[in-house]
This record gives sequence, C-alpha cells and structure tokens, in this order.
Amino acid sequence: MTVPNALKRPIEFADAIVALVAAERAAVVLPIAEQSILAILPVVTRLSPAIVPFPDLAAFSALTDKERLLEEASRLGIAVPAQEIVRDFSSVASMDLSQLRYPIVLKPARSVSERAGVRATFSVTYASDASELQRKLRALPPAAFPLLLQQRVVGPGMGIFLLLWDGELKAQFAHQRLSEKPPSGGVSVYRESVSIDEGLRDLSRALLDRFGWRGVAMVEYKRDSATGQPYLMEVNGRFWGSLQLAIDAGVDFPQILVASALGDRTEEMPSYRVGVRSRWWWGQIDNLVGRVRRSAAIDPLPPDTRSTGRAVGDLLLGPLRRADYEEVLRWTDPGPFWNETIRWIGRR
Repeated sequence: MTVPNALKRPIEFADAIVALVAAERAAVVLPIAEQSILAILPVVTRLSPAIVPFPDLAAFSALTDKERLLEEASRLGIAVPAQEIVRDFSSVASMDLSQLRYPIVLKPARSVSERAGVRATFSVTYASDASELQRKLRALPPAAFPLLLQQRVVGPGMGIFLLLWDGELKAQFAHQRLSEKPPSGGVSVYRESVSIDEGLRDLSRALLDRFGWRGVAMVEYKRDSATGQPYLMEVNGRFWGSLQLAIDAGVDFPQILVASALGDRTEEMPSYRVGVRSRWWWGQIDNLVGRVRRSAAIDPLPPDTRSTGRAVGDLLLGPLRRADYEEVLRWTDPGPFWNETIRWIGRR
C-alpha cells in the first residue's frame, strides 16, 4: 500500500496509517524515520488499541532538540563540543565570525523542522573560514534556524544503543565506526561491534532518563583522536541505519521492543558477539569516491582513519571474511540491494 509522504503531507500520512492499522488490526506500529514518528505521535489515541512503542510527542520533541539535548548532557558531565548558537540570520551581524575555530560544523538544532506549517529536513555541513560560513548562513532558509556552530571534533565515531522500557534497561549494544561517508565523518558504512563502555552507557542512560525516555535510542559520540575524550554528537530516538549489525551480533532490538510493548516481562538481557562487522556496499563506494574528491582543509581525516588501500581491501575482501555481514544485500531477499543499486546509478 502506498501512503502520502510523511514529511510533505504529515496529516494525510497519519490518516492513512490510522486506516491501515484498523484494517489490518495491527497490535504494534513502528514508525522508522523521524518525519514518520513526528506524524504518528500526535494520533496515538486514534491508533488504539495498537501500541506505538515510543515516548509521547513532548518527550520526543525535547530529545531531538539538539540545543536542549547538549545542555542536559553538559549538566550530567558529558563532554559536548564547544558551540555558538545562531537564532536567525539577523543575529549573525553581531557575531565576530573571524574568532571562531575553523573548520566549523553547521548543525541545525532539529533534523526535521517546521515553519508556517511546512516541514523540511536539514543536514550537517561545514565551513572552512568566515567567508564560507557567511555564504552558507545566507543560503539557509528561516526554518533551518536555530543553528549550532560547533567545534569540529576529529576522531572515530562510536554508538551506545539502548532500549528502555518502564524504567528498565531491556537491551544494550555498542559499535565503533570503521569507515564513514564522507570519509572525515558522517554516516557509517563499515562498523564493528565492540564491548560496551559501562561508564558511557550509564551516562547515556542517565541522559535518556532526563527526558523520560521509553523505547530505543542511539547515543552517538566521537572520540577526539588527540585526547581520547568522547564528545556527545546527538541522540537518535528511533531505529538507526546500522541496526542490522546489532541483529547480526545477537541483539534483535525490533523483536525485543515489540515484545516489551506487548507485555513480555523477560528479565534476561541478551548478550552479543564482539568483533562482528557490517558493511554497506554502496556506502563503501561513496567513501572511496569521497576520499578522491575531499578537501583536506575542510574535511580533515582523523589520524587513525583506515588508509585508502585498506578501505579498498574492506570493500573487495569483505565477502570472504567470516565476521563480515552485508547490511543490505541478503541473498534470501536481494530486492532492496538491486533497488538501491538502481537509485545509486541514477544519482550519477
């Protein structure tokens, strides 16, 4: 069944989901993307008796406000990047942009923002100097503000993944990013399961508790290559792109979340295998393309970044490594991979 676009037509999307849930007599509704969650949470009562295993709209909106998130994290003693907040473009005139440390990160306070009833998505970008920053700020629409101008943390990305339900920690997982796109830092394309850092896990849980969180969350950090200090980047209050790695390693977050929502009181927390790796084929290709096209001044690579030769080896030899799993390509269900391949070629 095709439904309206959740970002462009959230009300029609929600109405379609309500009708579909009633027709299928669904017990649980799992919106995946942030725009879908924002459309579904206001109509939770209309979906009853189906359960939406997320916190209420107020808690979700608070957690996804990066400005507020970093304020709460700082109060807990979690390291956050140094930043300046730009409320709107008019406030730029009173700022001394030349005093900022470049390259600098431009991060919208919200990934999905709404202005005058129209929703839009915004992503992170970078500026190498004051003139480029001024140019990029001028090009942004009003809905992109407030904007966080953040210190660029150079180092490997890492994630703490938690499932909280009725005050209990039901599942946990951790991975480190081996390669990303762009190669200097972004979306993970090759990652590995690692033992969980219990101190960072406890801080991450305390942060989620500040927002009365219920459900799954990915707490994303970057570890500064120079100091070893982990800095909080953001929290994704939804299923994350590298979810398949957790499942392959032994933690089936969707199954545990649905079971929790339906009243399963199983107390035993699942363990997982360390050293399992997940590879996103076309993401690895993009990583290699990005290495060729990147600007060393704007996109510095962390000192411990895998070499280009090793990245090529990861791409070509991955299928031969027993610990490597394909994220998208599954021979039991190859359709998603071929669909992604067609779309990837179409963008070239």
